[in-house]
Amino acid sequence: METRTPLFNPVLIVGCLIILIGFSVRASFGVFQIPIASEFNWPRAEFSLAIAIQNLAWGIGQPLFGAMAEKVGDRKAILLGALVYAAGLVLSSFAVTPQAHQLYEILVGFGIAGTGFGVILAVVGRASSDKNRSMSLAIATAAGSAGQVVGAPLAEWLLGFLSWQEVFMLFAAALILMLGTLPLMRSPAAPAGKAELEESMGAILGKAFRDPSYTFIFLGFFSCGYQLAFVTAHFPAFVTEMCGPIATDGLLASMGIGTTSALGAAAISLIGLANIAGTLLAGWLGDRFTKKYLLAGIYALRTMIAAAFILVPMTPATVLLFSVSMGALWLATVPLTSGLIAHIYGLRYMGTLYGVVFFSHQLGSFLGVWLGGRMYDIYGDYTAVWWIGVGVGAFSALINLPVREKRAPIAA
Repeated sequence: METRTPLFNPVLIVGCLIILIGFSVRASFGVFQIPIASEFNWPRAEFSLAIAIQNLAWGIGQPLFGAMAEKVGDRKAILLGALVYAAGLVLSSFAVTPQAHQLYEILVGFGIAGTGFGVILAVVGRASSDKNRSMSLAIATAAGSAGQVVGAPLAEWLLGFLSWQEVFMLFAAALILMLGTLPLMRSPAAPAGKAELEESMGAILGKAFRDPSYTFIFLGFFSCGYQLAFVTAHFPAFVTEMCGPIATDGLLASMGIGTTSALGAAAISLIGLANIAGTLLAGWLGDRFTKKYLLAGIYALRTMIAAAFILVPMTPATVLLFSVSMGALWLATVPLTSGLIAHIYGLRYMGTLYGVVFFSHQLGSFLGVWLGGRMYDIYGDYTAVWWIGVGVGAFSALINLPVREKRAPIAA
């Protein structure tokens, strides 16, 4: 098979663009937390539940879209995902009750699944050589981080002169325009031997479900979803309410940060910016070192950073320091987890197998977002739900250690 440099791979470039746009929209939802709750005078838990349902629907939709891409084609799956995504945003812009928002976020979640990592990484993985696969997956994952850099500040800026409903409509239009790149998304066939090609999806899923290593990977991904979704959905509000007034001069002013609301949006952007470098480094390391140890190390570092942040007084400086530190580890687990699945179980059904594991990620996302809103309404702060995140992070660091990182045998 021809070896390609990732930067010159058309599938990788288009995949990065799709993930960039999709994740720009997805990463902005935390910015809408206060405007929507304030307009309708809702408890914080109402819109938090809508975002939590979005994450759960994303998790449910991921293996479905992965299987669809493997059966009817990647481009058809991405097309359907983008249309559903845009429809969910348009309908949400007309929603005036918590129940309507929660219903329409199901569509948004399925749309993210159809345009996100599960489908795109499988295509990118098949378009890459064995030597460059981890790095290619890291580059595509870093595009999601770039979306986070753009999404939250863009939403904050647009809300300065548009209503949140109009911003939702603009984001829907961007998703529709994104479909113009699909003709370049030509999916190569998965490189596989005759025995692997003859193995059915049911057989390889059954083999994975019986493998303790797959279970460990599934359980370990839970904390990743919990921590990321909680921070994305609640950190802007957390910073706005807990950090207090900040100085409008000096370094923060030079960065255009003069309010705690702007600081919260900037923190989300800074996390994404730091993670571009962190994810690329994780991909480079994944091509050279044992992936399970890298995963365990990332989860352990996340746990220590989160614990340290909540133990010290919150200031603009600690917010920015936390954002850079956590950002360097933010999506670094994704190329390692997806690459580990491809390494153990092959490429043919990578999208489906990763999608099932990603469901655990989204269960964690649902719990992190929903608990954040629920515990805020009960206790008036986010401290308890933050410490739960520290605990599940430590669990993930340990559960990855017994994974057996070797290729699973092909059924006879």
